[in-house]
Amino acid sequence: MMDMNIETVSAIALGIGLSASTGFRVFIPLLVAGIASHFGLLSLGEHFEWMGSVPVLICFGVASVVEVLAYYIPFVDNLLDNIATPLSIGAGTLLMTSVFPAENEWIRWIMGFVVGGGAAATIQSGSAFTRLLSTGFTAGAGNPVVSTGEGVAATGFSIMSLFTPILVAVVLVVLMLLLLRFAYRRMIKKRKKRLSTFSNGKTE
Repeated sequence: MMDMNIETVSAIALGIGLSASTGFRVFIPLLVAGIASHFGLLSLGEHFEWMGSVPVLICFGVASVVEVLAYYIPFVDNLLDNIATPLSIGAGTLLMTSVFPAENEWIRWIMGFVVGGGAAATIQSGSAFTRLLSTGFTAGAGNPVVSTGEGVAATGFSIMSLFTPILVAVVLVVLMLLLLRFAYRRMIKKRKKRLSTFSNGKTE
């Protein structure tokens, strides 16, 4: 059993901050975590030191640049969201697992997937929906603004997580709760609309 002291809470908050950030951009949080580990600013768990190696940092860096630029291509950005969803879940799981303070490897990976993967999926779904709205209302003209905001959020939250993890985690958890509430209300609204349409059709 792990002790729930301030170090443990901070480590979990750090994992949430980095994992949720992958919902904005997959590779930027990985790059930030890798650079922080390389320079000794971030202590990763056993078997995760490879994330701070130079070859891996080069890969993360190139992937980050390609990802950022690709999201500025109209309509390609919407297609990328379909690929980014499973990738962000994987990246979120990896980041959460790498900093989660538990000795048991199974517990680390399970919590990494549930908490880290779940956080990444929630934020990524919100980003994808925002882009769809932008595409629908502006015919894609507003998408670069959305993409810029996502890039800034991914970079900003990732870096801030290293220094103020609890604050960042609180902000992102509130954002995730709002997204889940919005998704739930939208689902209920669609269900009521279907039931209303079915009832009207049956009456006629």
